[in-house]
Amino acid sequence: MVKSKTRWKIEEVDQELALQLQQQLHISPLLAQLLVGRGIQTAEAAEKFLGGSLQDFYDPFLLDGMDAAVERIKRAIEHGEGILIYGDYDADGVTSTSIMIHTMRMAGATFQYYIPNRFTEGYGLNEGALVKAAESGFSVVITVDTGISAVKEAELAKELGLDLIITDHHEPPETLPDAYAVVNPKKPNCPYPFKMLAGAGVAFKFAHALLGDLPHHLLEIAAIGTIADLVSLVDENRLIAKLGLKALEHSVNPGVQALKKVCGIEGKVSAYHIGFGMGPRINATGRLETADRAVKMFITSNPEDAERYARELDDLNRERQELVEAIAAEAEQLVLAMPEEETNVLVVAKEGWNEGVIGIVASRLVEKFYRPAIVLSINSEHGKAKGSARSIAGFNMYEALTECADILPHYGGHPMAAGMTLAEGDVPELRHRLNELARKWLTADDYIPITKVDAVCRLSEATLETIEQLEKLAPFGLGNPSPKILIEGVEIADLRTIGKEQNHVKCQFRQDGVTLDGIGFKMADQAAELTLQDEANIVGELAVNEWNNQRRAQFILKDLAVPGLQVFDWRGTRNKSEKIKQLDGNAPARIVAFREKNRRQLEQHAGGWRTLHLEPNSATRQLVLYDLPHSYQELEEALGAQPELERLYCLFDEEPNTLPSLPSREQFKEVYKTVYHHKTLGHNDIPLLAQAKKLTPSAVLFILEVFRDLGFLNRDEQSYQLAEAKEKRDLTESIVYQRQKEALELETELLYSSYQSLRAFLKRFTLQDAPVKEKIYHGF
Repeated sequence: MVKSKTRWKIEEVDQELALQLQQQLHISPLLAQLLVGRGIQTAEAAEKFLGGSLQDFYDPFLLDGMDAAVERIKRAIEHGEGILIYGDYDADGVTSTSIMIHTMRMAGATFQYYIPNRFTEGYGLNEGALVKAAESGFSVVITVDTGISAVKEAELAKELGLDLIITDHHEPPETLPDAYAVVNPKKPNCPYPFKMLAGAGVAFKFAHALLGDLPHHLLEIAAIGTIADLVSLVDENRLIAKLGLKALEHSVNPGVQALKKVCGIEGKVSAYHIGFGMGPRINATGRLETADRAVKMFITSNPEDAERYARELDDLNRERQELVEAIAAEAEQLVLAMPEEETNVLVVAKEGWNEGVIGIVASRLVEKFYRPAIVLSINSEHGKAKGSARSIAGFNMYEALTECADILPHYGGHPMAAGMTLAEGDVPELRHRLNELARKWLTADDYIPITKVDAVCRLSEATLETIEQLEKLAPFGLGNPSPKILIEGVEIADLRTIGKEQNHVKCQFRQDGVTLDGIGFKMADQAAELTLQDEANIVGELAVNEWNNQRRAQFILKDLAVPGLQVFDWRGTRNKSEKIKQLDGNAPARIVAFREKNRRQLEQHAGGWRTLHLEPNSATRQLVLYDLPHSYQELEEALGAQPELERLYCLFDEEPNTLPSLPSREQFKEVYKTVYHHKTLGHNDIPLLAQAKKLTPSAVLFILEVFRDLGFLNRDEQSYQLAEAKEKRDLTESIVYQRQKEALELETELLYSSYQSLRAFLKRFTLQDAPVKEKIYHGF
């Protein structure tokens, strides 16, 4: 048995609705299931979701406040007033700022832009920047991706004579800033039909409103910001991402071209390229320095400058990666050293950790340990700790921090991520309180990750044509994840580790005569738990593998389970001790040696084992059959005592049986005739008789013992003698004959059978198959 690493939560789908979509749109059953599972239940909605065009964008003036914002900017342009674009330092803020700069250029505005420093100014509008803007002669400040909570700063802007226009997408507070205009789809009573735009999306809508036409050339930058900000890729976000990704393939923007080059992106661009290539590089500059050069990259018209900025972003990203690796390694060591009562919520802190990357480190801890995690950077000079939190399903981090509000002067966020500042001395108290809350709120199952399964299918449905249809669901991201598919009861037909570090698994699955290639990245540790012809349930993603101009269906393995007993075929192993050492790990295993000689040898090594035991009748989940049992009864007693047996390792002693096969009845007759004729047969005469009858001495000895068992012969130290006449008896009445016959049958079943036959044979003896198992040993 192999247990899944995660809890599989299977999406319930209305099969009637799925069938209707399948018939109406002439699509595969699997695609129809996935559409219905994502709330797309009509043909019209499905066609819009799978298609999408420029005509599907909403009117930007449906955003409350857009009229006033556009009117004020147009007036500022007309009178030559100075406009300050106030941005943010993450990827969404950088792209929002870049979109607004391109927009102002096209509109002919007099403007500059400003992005605060993460380390010296922090997030959002700040009073110092507004004072400086007023002193520099600006009359209008327009924010992008920030400002919705700047109530105090909006009051200052008024006092300074600045008209503040806020464009943002974050959750609004109860009291909105008293600004000249506030444009945010989440604003109360805003009639805009889609509320989940990213900051780049709101900036894109503003560009559309100000310029009067949809700015096609800005779609690519809007897509980068939208995907990098991890907003839900549905409705208009999906439209921005889909059309923007297409535009990225043929971009003429020097900055975009340079960024693609350093990311190694050629041809088709996917959300993956942004999420794991472009986004991290843009974010790196704001995490380690200022985000200014990322903006310059997007807005320059000089290809050489663009390439220089892109290389600098790439260098900073490498530096960021090294920094994350170093801090993550330190944080993991702190976690491993924690007492168990402090590991329900991981709270780690150290002086000097870079504040710009601690959020990434917190995510790493969640990924590795699957516990809510808070990573704090301590500033001992000021006695403060500043941190980032990431959580797991079932533990609302924002609510948990609210429970600790008395020791958190500043905190904010949502159920899965948050930030906070507290006194250095209160860190132990925060750790204690959060762990107490976790003990109340979470169960043991909550500490097992969840995998949402979107659909269940047969292997035969995973065709290249179906997978190509599923690609229409892209781009994938939050709210529209890459579909996770469950295929049950597949045979593992091929299995091997690959990669430079042999940490990936290449495999092949078979079901009803159909095969499908599979690959599991960083799943080599699970390969050791599998064996060929295991029957597994697999969860993963269907994809197209393109190689040498050939396209083949492929399964990207994410998790698997093997229900029932696994049988590992270790027959033929020359160095048995090495094999056994492989099992001497964390999971207890027991070794059964049926032969006294082997048992004594194993006992000599038992003292050095950590988790291996020789008690054959003690219940265990892992059992090693070291040698061959003498009888069916021995085998059943060894296996029947294991009600929770999950893995059975078959080594078996391959020493040849002294009697490779049973003598024929004719050979029995020939030996009996000789003894009957001479009335006695000395032990020293057995080799001569064997030579005469073309038998082995052991075969002759076996025949003599069968006759003695049946009462036809007597035996003393020197010879076998003919007994008094007995009634006729069949050979099968002899216990000696039956035992040898049984031993040879067992040897054939256990040593010389195919793996499939061996597995089926052994499963008959386990309690898991008790309802259908027959008692096949003989009771003597």
